[in-house]
Amino acid sequence: MSVIAVYSPKGGVGKSTLAVDLAWRCAVPGGRRTLLWDLDVQGGASYLMGLDEDERPRALAAFQRDTPPGQLATPTRFDRLGVIGADASLRTLPLHLARIGRRKRLARLTEELQRDFERIIIDAPAGQNEVTEQIIAGADVLIVPLPPSPLSARALDLLRADLTRHHRRHPPILPVLSMYDSRRKAHREARAGAMAAYPVIPYSSAIEQSAVQRAPVGTFARHAEGAHALDRLWRAIEVKLGELEARG
Repeated sequence: MSVIAVYSPKGGVGKSTLAVDLAWRCAVPGGRRTLLWDLDVQGGASYLMGLDEDERPRALAAFQRDTPPGQLATPTRFDRLGVIGADASLRTLPLHLARIGRRKRLARLTEELQRDFERIIIDAPAGQNEVTEQIIAGADVLIVPLPPSPLSARALDLLRADLTRHHRRHPPILPVLSMYDSRRKAHREARAGAMAAYPVIPYSSAIEQSAVQRAPVGTFARHAEGAHALDRLWRAIEVKLGELEARG
């Protein structure tokens, strides 16, 4: 079982779209039992998967003693793909985790889930708080989508420094250049500089349509440039996970 966290210090970078598409690729083309866990109170990943918010918010229940997290997983219309949706109860999750004082609560929950799932994709909230700290501590790989700009490169440097200070062990970071538009000079310059080695997800109308279709890009536009880029990213992540598993 591997935990892939999709995290960005700021919103609006295609984070949830990326998490949804990766989860679908792990489950359908990849053939692995996969869970998409939406821990962003904005609920973007849940919406993209076609979930409507439950009238009885219960996402917080996974972190409480009396509710096994697997009971909250809902099957989707895609084979081998389940989802734990986000709702308004997650607004109190940082306070709840701080109050109970369990710094590895989320890691223990993912260990419980490994009985049912081979891949867990977490859509993490933007910013930094107790929730993101626990997600980072419990992940095997951290995917960080960044828009092509010098400020993004600086934000990544700050993130790396912060992880080194606060985590004795933190997962490998895979930065991803998102929403790249080759027609824009600033984007080309960013890609030619410090971001040259990052995987690139282009600005794509097909990827934008994910919010309209409420479905992973690969299900309705598999031949689009953006879909091919997401496929390459997924394959690179699987190679990285294979290397980590081989090390043991």
